[in-house]
Amino acid sequence: MFNSFSERISGIFDKLRRSGVLKEEDVDTALREIRIALLEADVSLDIARKFISEVKERAVGQNVLKSVSPGQMVIKIVYDYIVELLGKSEPINLNKSPYKIMLVGLQGAGKTTTAAKLANFFSKKNKKILLSSTDIYRPAAIEQLKILSSKVESTVFLQNDSDKNLSAAEIAKNAIRNLKETGSDLLIVDTAGRLQIDEVKMDELAELEKIIQPDEIILVSNIMTGQESFNVAKRFSEVLKISGIILTQVDGDARGGVALSMRSVTNCPIRFLCVGEKLEDIERFNAERIASRMLDMGDIVSLVEKAQENFSQEEAFADIKKMQSGTFTFDDLASQMEKMSKMGGLKMIIKMLPQSKQIQDAMAAQGLSDKTIIKNLAIIKSMTKKEKSNHKLLNGSRKKRIARGSGTTIQEVNKLIKQYENALTLFKRIKKGGGFSKLFGMMR
Repeated sequence: MFNSFSERISGIFDKLRRSGVLKEEDVDTALREIRIALLEADVSLDIARKFISEVKERAVGQNVLKSVSPGQMVIKIVYDYIVELLGKSEPINLNKSPYKIMLVGLQGAGKTTTAAKLANFFSKKNKKILLSSTDIYRPAAIEQLKILSSKVESTVFLQNDSDKNLSAAEIAKNAIRNLKETGSDLLIVDTAGRLQIDEVKMDELAELEKIIQPDEIILVSNIMTGQESFNVAKRFSEVLKISGIILTQVDGDARGGVALSMRSVTNCPIRFLCVGEKLEDIERFNAERIASRMLDMGDIVSLVEKAQENFSQEEAFADIKKMQSGTFTFDDLASQMEKMSKMGGLKMIIKMLPQSKQIQDAMAAQGLSDKTIIKNLAIIKSMTKKEKSNHKLLNGSRKKRIARGSGTTIQEVNKLIKQYENALTLFKRIKKGGGFSKLFGMMR
């Protein structure tokens, strides 16, 4: 989402870091470049102007130019102000049961998928969820949510095809009755989208609000919409008591300024970000982490959380023991690659590391990507059990068979074997230096 903005900002910050002494003109030049980067990222003009004005006032007003590391101080001020703009992180707190959430937004914003993602997110918090769709206008909308709900644990969807003949208000009343009958902790209602602000359908939403009496009305906004999303958000806020925002398609090629402006424009907190197509691809919004990603400082906390979601500490210990004993096989390597894919793939992981752009450039130069992982998995799966356990068996004829079976080349097979051998050599060095013992001590 922030790729182009992060690249521009990284370049500006590199210049500031290299300058031992900063003059006011240097700060002015940097801020002009930041202003252009903000506008190119779809940040509204008013907010971009205010951003530059506030940062300059803080930089000059705090005698930053006379500090020991003025470049770093300016970066810190920019970071702090971005966190301030994004707003305090306010997670949804299901402090009462049943809790009711109503999702609204334009057609194509991704409300139906978001409803299922939210259900999946809260089902992992041991909540029983009831999903309902009042979208009687879009063909197969109810069926789509029904299919998605079947993939989420602890989630019920009691509607059927006959509900398409009911009004949105009647479906909402049924949902309230079903909420009590099923003993669900949470009701998530997906509403009909609209291609543009439609007064008739806005009246329908106002009626649904009276029937459902939701604890939260969340505006689902596609980040690809750009600055038009601000006008949409304002109009919805005029009709409904919007309590939060969920941004979708955050993993796309949008310029990302919507996230920076939305809080200021709507005065509502951003609650979640949808970062992919899978039901698991939703994450709680955190201003500090997003600011770090924007400024290419990484997001190690989110990376660790993703790792914890996909493999246990016991699995990590088991892998370390294999590395320590020298019994780490190609099967173990394949397992590591599959875990990496579950975490969002190599691209997603690298985005969460500091100075990710430099790492991405280095990897591109070596031809490493998520496609490489897919190829390597195919190569390993084309090996026999003995070959996976003992790579020294891999002679020329075996390599040729593996390449043919995996749809790759002998050169690609050789490259994977070399990477594996390098890893084994590294493990031996770590063991000799007592690194594994230190690591075990830190993890216990």
